[in-house]
Amino acid sequence: MSKAEDGRLDALQAALAAEHAAVYGYGVVGGRIGDDRRTEARAAYDAHRARRDALAREVRGLGGKPVAAAAGYALPFSVPDSAAAVRLAAELEDRVAGVYSDLVRAAEGAGRSTAAGALREAAVRAARWRGGSVAFPGLAERAGTPAGRGSAPGASGTATAPSTASPTA
Repeated sequence: MSKAEDGRLDALQAALAAEHAAVYGYGVVGGRIGDDRRTEARAAYDAHRARRDALAREVRGLGGKPVAAAAGYALPFSVPDSAAAVRLAAELEDRVAGVYSDLVRAAEGAGRSTAAGALREAAVRAARWRGGSVAFPGLAERAGTPAGRGSAPGASGTATAPSTASPTA
């Protein structure tokens, strides 16, 4: 495999790990979200499950072994009520957008277009949850971090994980 293909596979694995974490996170959101936004949370959950499954197929197609979901993920804050669930949903989408920005950079052709679409979808969902948007979705949360990598604790299943692995915590 070439260096570019290795970079693409790494970015795909990071996106897959982020989608695993987002699916977990939306399970928490769904348990706390108010009835008025439950349909929106379910649609986001379903979208992340579909992206996760597509990424796993793509990793296998490149000869890789898809990264497995962790048994659990540390959340960035307590989610005792609907307001916190809405904040968590926005955070999940921001972190997924950040990982997809890496995949856009690593991919080419149709893969880049697909990654850009996933980045756009996450940014739109984040804006809906938050009630506003950011200037550069997928990059804003990385400002001031070393080498442009944001911290994304929670993907290891118990505490903190590599920077591109999780949008949940």
